[in-house]
Formats: sequence, structure tokens, C-alpha cells
Amino acid sequence: MTGLILLDKPENMSSFLAAKLVGKAFGEKRSGHTGTLDPMATGVLPVLLGRSTRLSGMLLEADKRYEAEVLLGTVTDTGDVTGNLINQTECRFSKEQIEAILDKFKGVIEQKPPIYSAIKQNGVRLYELARKGQTADIPSRQVEIKLLNLLSAEGNKIKIDVICSKGTYIRSLAVDIGEALGCGATLSALRRTATGGFDISMCATLEDIKANPQEFLNDAGRCVEHLKKITITDNQRTRFLHGGSLYISRLSDSDIVCEGDALRVYDRNGVLLGIADAKGDSINVRCIIFEGEF
Repeated sequence: MTGLILLDKPENMSSFLAAKLVGKAFGEKRSGHTGTLDPMATGVLPVLLGRSTRLSGMLLEADKRYEAEVLLGTVTDTGDVTGNLINQTECRFSKEQIEAILDKFKGVIEQKPPIYSAIKQNGVRLYELARKGQTADIPSRQVEIKLLNLLSAEGNKIKIDVICSKGTYIRSLAVDIGEALGCGATLSALRRTATGGFDISMCATLEDIKANPQEFLNDAGRCVEHLKKITITDNQRTRFLHGGSLYISRLSDSDIVCEGDALRVYDRNGVLLGIADAKGDSINVRCIIFEGEF
């Protein structure tokens, strides 16, 4: 079994468990997601099955889109409502005041990841340190906020639409917005609406997938459609599937291949065999996902 499932992840479930439950619906032990969503978050979670899990890293670089709800005047230790309350104050801002602050976060910004995150420091996950009451010196890093629009503002609750680069923490963005407003803030709801060319309208619930799994099985190649495609001959297919390099000059698609390209490799029957990298005059195997007779 190989393939791609577009799941609308339910709330209060880890991405790891969600991927495992999708795999279970197909009777496939090997399953994996392509980018973690916090347990409290819902929305687009691409899940790969079987050997196609080797493609999971291909979507980590993709931009993400979220709808986030932020509580102004509320501060927690985790940056979201699952944490312990630190401070709570009354605050009111006009739509114009909030939009002026949001403008400051558009473009390339410095962001410090939250202590409650899966980032490793000296081999230890930050959330493990946080749970032990320990602190850590977390360096800031550059991320890009490509879109940041105010959807609504009612009382102390605002909703925002965000398109961001990989590595962006919406919890940190919520906290930073609160600090910029001078009242503090915490994330109260989060929904990923798009990633890697997939949007929420393409996704199915876990209940629907369990009821009729085959209806929601997609070609795993859909998650690497952003890569250049090459088609190889039967002889080249045999060599590729045994891990051998191919000469670019001998490919029928040689004119589209450039140094450093990552390529999706298909046989003449339109079957995705795997991913390769172009270096010099060679196509070198990165991973093989084809399962069947060579």
C-alpha cells in the first residue's frame, strides 16, 4: 500500500496518532504525516502510507496557511490556552489599532520559538525541559510572514489569516502580537487551511476515511508535483530501482534537467518510482518508493 491521504485533523489529537489511525484504516502499519500540527490545532494534515512515507520530508519546506484565534489580555506559559494562566487583563482595541500592529509583523521577521516545542537543544526536546521547570536560551530565527490579515475583532478576541514560511510558530506570533499591543495574548484556536498545494476543501475527516478509505486514497506523487518530472526507459528503470545512477545525457527529458535539481522519476507506465538528484551528468537515487517486481 502506497498513497497520500489528505486528512482534516481533529482537535485534541497528536499528528502522530492521527497518521497512525489513517494507516490503520488502510491496514498499513507504515504511515506518517508531512508536518506536525499541535494537538489543539485542526486542519490540513497530509498523511503518506507505506514506502511513500519516504516522501514526507518533501513538504516540510512548503508554506503554510492558518486561521488563528487570539485572546488579547491573556498570557499563559505555553502561548496557547492549553497552558497555565499567568496573567489576565481587560483590554479593548479598535480594528485600526490592531491592523497597524499586524502590519509590523509582515515580511521577514525574527521569531523566537516557544519553550513548549519539539525543537531539540543539546539533544533534548524543549518541551521536555519546560515540563521539568527548566529554562533554555532559545535563539531567534528568521521566518517570513507572507500574508497577515485581520478577519474579525470582537471584544478581546481577534481572528487572523496567516500565510507563512516553514518554521513559523503561530503561538509565538500570537504572543508577539500581544506584547506589541502591550496587553499580552495567547492562541485560543488554530486551523491549518492549506499547505503544499493542498487546501482544506480537499481534506476528509477521520470518520469518513474509516468508513470508506479507498475513496480518499490519492497518488503519492501529488505531494511532489512541484518537482521536475522525468520518464525513463525500461532498462533505465531496472537500473534505477537497483540504486544505480543514470546519465542525464541519455534521458529523453535531458533538456529540462539542471544541476542540483530534485526530480520525480516515473516509468513509461506513469508509475512513480522515486526521487533522484541531478549532479554533474548523473541522476542519483535519493529514495525509491516503488513497491513491486523490478
